[in-house]
Amino acid sequence: MRCPFCKSDDSRVVDSRAFDEGLGIRRRRECSECGRRFTTTETSVLFVVKRSGATESFSRAKVVSGVRKACQGRPVGEDDLARLAQQVEDILRAQGSAEIPAMEVGLAILGPLRELDEVAYLRFASVYRSFDTLEDFEAEIALLRAEGDPTGEEPGLTVSPTHKTSHTS
Repeated sequence: MRCPFCKSDDSRVVDSRAFDEGLGIRRRRECSECGRRFTTTETSVLFVVKRSGATESFSRAKVVSGVRKACQGRPVGEDDLARLAQQVEDILRAQGSAEIPAMEVGLAILGPLRELDEVAYLRFASVYRSFDTLEDFEAEIALLRAEGDPTGEEPGLTVSPTHKTSHTS
């Protein structure tokens, strides 16, 4: 590592500590030439591979920006979005790859977004999965309902023979 003071290439590590929940390392170094100390940090880089083949660094801000549109008008705060972006990054890093296809980023968003707000999830999924018909929405809503209740029925709702939903007493 080059010394920022005298530009010498010879330095030694005096101390190393983890930071950012273990995702990075802070190193305290001492220059062998001038004796001055300086700090460096190391973090692993996560790249997103776009459909075009271009790569860019993963950005929590881009995740928040994309999800914010789906959450418009919903009771979801900025702290919720920041936590969601962190969850998405954690999911992607857990895959153990330095390069993640953009499609995987979208898939990693779906789970935490569904837990956060089902309406926002439907909005995001409809764009991400390219829902074309009303049936696409109905199928996804049916899945949400089935997974929300072990019996596959939403509490207090029954389906009549004409397939209309009515409340029961």
